[in-house]
Amino acid sequence: EVLLNVVANKFMKIGEKRNLTPDDVFEAIGLVFKRVTGSYASIMMIADQGMVAFRDPQGHRPLIMGKRMNGTVPEYMIASESVALSALGFDVIRDVEPGEVIYIDQQREMHTRIMTEVNQAPCIFEWVYLARPDSKIDDVSVYKARLRMGEYLADKIKAANLDIDVVMPIPESSRSSAIPLAHKLGVKYREGLVKNRYIGRTFIMPGQEVRKKSIRYKLTPIELEFKDKNVLLVDDSIVRGNTSKQIIEMVRRAGAKKVYMASCAPPITSPCVYGVDMPTKKELIGANMTQDEICEAIGADALFYQEVDDLFKSVHVGNPKIKKACMACFTGEYPTPEVTAELLAEAEATRGCESTRGVADEDDQAFMGDDVSEDQLSIMD
Repeated sequence: EVLLNVVANKFMKIGEKRNLTPDDVFEAIGLVFKRVTGSYASIMMIADQGMVAFRDPQGHRPLIMGKRMNGTVPEYMIASESVALSALGFDVIRDVEPGEVIYIDQQREMHTRIMTEVNQAPCIFEWVYLARPDSKIDDVSVYKARLRMGEYLADKIKAANLDIDVVMPIPESSRSSAIPLAHKLGVKYREGLVKNRYIGRTFIMPGQEVRKKSIRYKLTPIELEFKDKNVLLVDDSIVRGNTSKQIIEMVRRAGAKKVYMASCAPPITSPCVYGVDMPTKKELIGANMTQDEICEAIGADALFYQEVDDLFKSVHVGNPKIKKACMACFTGEYPTPEVTAELLAEAEATRGCESTRGVADEDDQAFMGDDVSEDQLSIMD
């Protein structure tokens, strides 16, 4: 809505025209780059004029365009992930560049312009968790990046010289990493946790009790795969630690002798201010405990985290042109200058934390109830 008002206000000042020129469009969108900082990847339609897409100078969020022919008429599509284009029969042209505006007019002519100095720093968490494995972002396969995460993590686990009988992913985004990890360790890979596909992503659910109940509905263990085994669980990341703790308890009840935990991402120590609904710093277990303390808190026999450098390398190898990425949630180093300690404190106070959301949590519990059905959960999601 903020972006729309900035653009619409400029169009009003330009005056009513039967046809906007590309320069008119670039001038209007250019105001966004001058007035708005942070993260945005936007697609908009201008009635009777055409389609516009633009991406912030850091390229935080993915944006990609494709083309297909309808007879002799070209059709264009712009989406956040390449899989959307492929599913509808579009051939990928390329990613929208950081700081770029693309205008496709009614005559299907494409006009492009880089509007500002580029400071490329795409969000690394897209490759860790957010994106689908069958997508490519900035010419880097999400699937291949996750394979490399597993390989790098395996080197770290191998050095610990643990007795591991089986490697199991916590579905779904860690599967791609768990397979090469198991192969490099020379250990069996098994699917021991079955996911209920009607439960949404728990880390963004409002309220601790809602998340706890949802986790129980979300995963079911296959006990034969756990009984009397030393199990290495692989997850994409650890946010609050609640999910990890409950899953480890579930696996122990299923008969596992020892349970080790591996995270394909480093400890998450800082909140995201660029569009991901990540908790406040008070809720992030990685910001408030040492690795040994986290291991004890979640009930694991050993805990392994990915190294920051290895995580970046997992993406950089796929496209050496990416010289840096936004890794603020792991390092606390934000790529845009307006993110200061004062702004983060204000955002945290505004957003609130678990202790200040008691009323909402009670309402969530009342709605959910202990006998909530899967249908109710899917409707809420």
